[in-house]
Amino acid sequence: MTNIQAMFSDPQAVARYTEGPPRFVPGYNAMLSMAAILLAERAREDARILVLGAGGGLELKTFAQAHPRWSFDGVDPSAAMLALAGQTLGPLASRARLHQGYIDDAPGGPFDGASCLLTLHFVDVEERRRIASEVRRRLKPRAAFVVAHLSAPEGNEERPLWLSRYSAFLAASGVEPEQAAAARNAVTNHLEILTPAQDEAILREAGFSEPTLFYTGFTFRGWVAYA
Repeated sequence: MTNIQAMFSDPQAVARYTEGPPRFVPGYNAMLSMAAILLAERAREDARILVLGAGGGLELKTFAQAHPRWSFDGVDPSAAMLALAGQTLGPLASRARLHQGYIDDAPGGPFDGASCLLTLHFVDVEERRRIASEVRRRLKPRAAFVVAHLSAPEGNEERPLWLSRYSAFLAASGVEPEQAAAARNAVTNHLEILTPAQDEAILREAGFSEPTLFYTGFTFRGWVAYA
């Protein structure tokens, strides 16, 4: 079991999960709201939306509150995180079907839109390509796919500078210095961060058109692209 898998199966870590993204991701709540807006541009009022990395339920809740007639299929490998998603959704949970697993365990669709937020940086390049292709195959023509994850320029000076800025953001958000340093080390040593150009190329290679940057938060970036 990897460190990441262990984190998402640890009961204490799971219980605290929903407190983390708003503190650790710059502009997190605004990013979720923007993602909902971008999905809605090409989705019906009664749209069916695929949410990859749905554990915790924060994006599901934002999307469901913004669009009362949408329904969702949420996919996540962690049973504990899916249980937390159900708790987070509360009375909205009846509109979401939750599936334990990976992209291959997602229904075939076709979906009116899809999101994959704060997830792709946990997998390698080849798996990202496969995930993007499988999402594309499950979408209706012209449907939106919204992604956001760690993405930063490379280079011996530029990437360390952005990581230092991210660490400073954590400290400014009230994260203890030791925890901020540990977060930076985890990002550096355990995650495969691509450049923005590489991230956009993966979307194009999967058959998506018009990958457009809509969100930047220090070392995080988000795009919308179309099937």
